[in-house]
Amino acid sequence: MVLVRGEYPILLDSGYGSDLPETEDLLKRAGTPPESLSLVVNSHYHCDHAGGNSGLQRDHGVPVAAHRWEAELVNRRDREACGVEWLDQPIEPYRVERPLSDGHELDAGPVVLQVIETPGHTLGHVSLYAPEEATLLLGDAVHGDDVAWLNPFREGVGAAHRALESLDRLSTLRARRTFSGHGAEITDLPAAIDAGRRRYEKWLEEPERSYWHACKRIFGYALMIHGGQDEDEVSPYLLRCPWFQDYARHGFGTEPETFVEPLVAEMLRSKAAGWSGGRLVALPPHNQPPPGWPSGPTRPRDWPGTSRR
Repeated sequence: MVLVRGEYPILLDSGYGSDLPETEDLLKRAGTPPESLSLVVNSHYHCDHAGGNSGLQRDHGVPVAAHRWEAELVNRRDREACGVEWLDQPIEPYRVERPLSDGHELDAGPVVLQVIETPGHTLGHVSLYAPEEATLLLGDAVHGDDVAWLNPFREGVGAAHRALESLDRLSTLRARRTFSGHGAEITDLPAAIDAGRRRYEKWLEEPERSYWHACKRIFGYALMIHGGQDEDEVSPYLLRCPWFQDYARHGFGTEPETFVEPLVAEMLRSKAAGWSGGRLVALPPHNQPPPGWPSGPTRPRDWPGTSRR
């Protein structure tokens, strides 16, 4: 998340839903209580970037802006919205009041942010650029020490090519300060872009590398959300996940049942997960959702609102 302070404060991304109390506290400590926000902009609609939308909208009346394609899916409660069902990543109900397109301007007073379409991680991914301040808010388009995972099954087989084109576009912008959607401020944007470009080009040559990267990120996040899984829960969980079935069959050319053991082994080898008291747990630092969260519907087709598909 990045807060742009001003007469009309804007928050880029709202974090995971169960972290909303921490988000509200951070905003208050920054001198910008949630109710003073003029807008929350989503770089994209995954739950770790749009999960706080529901609470900010419901409790504080904050409007939400997002790329027009993702806004359409969200507002019609499409089962593909936010990747919730495919990824098994819960998100509480919200609506997008302000659909965005490339070149739109958002006024935080006095800072003016330009919307830059940066597809790759998702088709509707956007970054924000403040030319007067030479500041770039990247979302998941660029990371300081990694790259965003790619989803050829829901975001298109050209995801890597789009990600590369987005990097090329971002490299033309004058930026003194750059902030990613994950990690600390990026101090050397050209180096980060070059590293990302090399990684994506390698994935085009060896697609299985991108499939491993995605599977580890998705399963690792599931372990964070669920607080780990008992050994006898791992296989049944993976086998009912659409993402796992797609990567097994169409990425690695194997049946899902035969891919469980290799994925768990790779999670352990890469230290993305480890065994603790008979449970497979995510090893990177994370906040586990509290008991009882979420209390309402978390699949877009179950959200209140318009027609569902």
